[in-house]
Amino acid sequence: MGFERVELRCPRALDPHQSWTLGDVLAELDALDATTRHAAPPTPLKQPPDWSSNGSAREKAFVMRVDDDEDDTEDEDEDGIGDGESRALVAKGARFFCNGLESSDSEDDLDGQIEPYHLMEKRTLEKSILLELEREHHLKVQEEVRSKLAALEVGHQNEIQRTISAFARLQKYAESRKEIDRRLDVHFQRRIAEVLDKHLSMVQRDHEQKSQIVERRIRDDAALEEAKRKEQAVKEEKLRQERARQEAEARQKEAAKLAAETRKTAFEAAQKEAAEKEAAEKEAAKLREAAASQSSQNSQNINAGIKVFADKYALEAESRRRALVHNQVPENIHLRKEFAKYDRQIAKSISKLMPTTDSVRARASELIKALDGQDCPRPIACCLFANKIISIVKSRNTKDKTFGNLAFACGYVMLLVANQVPDAMDYLLAEFNRVCTYTVPKHLHALNAQARNKDYYRLIGYQEENGQLESTESYLTYVVAYVKLYAAMIQTEIKGVRHPHGLAEGWKWLALFLNALPATTATACALHAFLKMAGFALHKKYGSQFLKILDVISRCFLPALKDQGNKMQSEAANNLQNYLNDKIYLQEPEGQYLVQQLLSKELFM
Repeated sequence: MGFERVELRCPRALDPHQSWTLGDVLAELDALDATTRHAAPPTPLKQPPDWSSNGSAREKAFVMRVDDDEDDTEDEDEDGIGDGESRALVAKGARFFCNGLESSDSEDDLDGQIEPYHLMEKRTLEKSILLELEREHHLKVQEEVRSKLAALEVGHQNEIQRTISAFARLQKYAESRKEIDRRLDVHFQRRIAEVLDKHLSMVQRDHEQKSQIVERRIRDDAALEEAKRKEQAVKEEKLRQERARQEAEARQKEAAKLAAETRKTAFEAAQKEAAEKEAAEKEAAKLREAAASQSSQNSQNINAGIKVFADKYALEAESRRRALVHNQVPENIHLRKEFAKYDRQIAKSISKLMPTTDSVRARASELIKALDGQDCPRPIACCLFANKIISIVKSRNTKDKTFGNLAFACGYVMLLVANQVPDAMDYLLAEFNRVCTYTVPKHLHALNAQARNKDYYRLIGYQEENGQLESTESYLTYVVAYVKLYAAMIQTEIKGVRHPHGLAEGWKWLALFLNALPATTATACALHAFLKMAGFALHKKYGSQFLKILDVISRCFLPALKDQGNKMQSEAANNLQNYLNDKIYLQEPEGQYLVQQLLSKELFM
């Protein structure tokens, strides 16, 4: 019995979708073995294929080969048979006839799956060869596809690796560039800081050099100024010594002159003793003539025994002002109904006057408008204004400390009104001379007791109420108030406003007062009141000349006043002495500065 060994080519790399397992192969082999035992011997192949010609005749049995790589795991898991045993089973498997072996193509070749071989089906040789060739071609195509896929996968992996490498290199390059930029920034910042530090150092050195130069200049200027100051101090000391020497010589000359005049006066006193009565009578006649025109209430002649102390220029000015009022203004204008309206209007405006800037401005505007009225003649309006503004002494408390501030406010109002209505100043001065003779300046002195009657006291300014004359203390209080008001008007100055009766007239009044008036209680009170209000302004303007007048008061006026020994005279003398000793003229009077500054800045600047 002849056997032919049929060996199917089984590639190492089987199809991933294989249909055969080792169990299936063993079962098939057992079935073939059982079949061959009962079947007739197979017919030998007439033309055996080339692949079956190799080997001996006893080795022509069918041998199933299984791929070691793919079947080891399944064999171990399912049957627990090792690799060697599986090979033995395959190698020593039973022989079976496969003359009718045929291979058929599957419709699912495109899917990579191969239909299982039906080993027991009989096929023709040609079909078997064709099937085998087709299967080899199919496996070859699959192998090529797998190789191409593997190549593509390798190329894809290589491309991914190259991309990753490129990204890594790019990231590394970016990090290196960042590091380089950071180093460059640090380097540039260091360079900038160094340059800035050098610049600041240079600026600081330059500033220090300039400061040193300025300090040297300041020290040089200070040294030069100190040298000039010392030189000026030496010159001033020399001038002071020279001035003191000249003043000492002048005082000696004046003392000698006064002594000569005293001797001359004593010599002439005996000669004039006989003519004194005649001179007294002439002066009394002049006094009666002046008093008759001065006082509308006292028209009778002045008794003999009253002596008038005044300068002729002051008397001429008083007569001229009195004549102006007498010729332009009718008597008793306050009692006439046609002028009562203007009298009340002016009195109402003046009664509202307060020592403030707003009040001064408002009152001055109202009074200027009232004086410019068409229904009232200008002289009458001016006379009413003068009477009401000066009568504020009677309507306000003159002993109050704030009266000085009110006097300065009145001075500003009088100056503002007189600047717009020039005729008003003459009527103001005439009213001042009427109510207080010391504003002329003029003093009426009774030579004997007979002359000191009611007419004399009314003539010098005493007020009478219910048939009784006021006290001397009250009279002196009003004298001081009138002189303060007059002095406040004189020293008032406003920038851009011309004063028709300013400091020059005040200087003239002071000189006439000391030259003509004797040292009495009334004159001492009037002099102290005037200096208290206008002394600061006079000293500021006239300086050393004003100090000479104060020296005359200290050397001549005060000693004559103290010799009288009266209590009131002693008080008045103490007031004047304290004014000179404390140098009150260097202190600005209370109420002047504020009003002056406010008016000059807010009203006229």
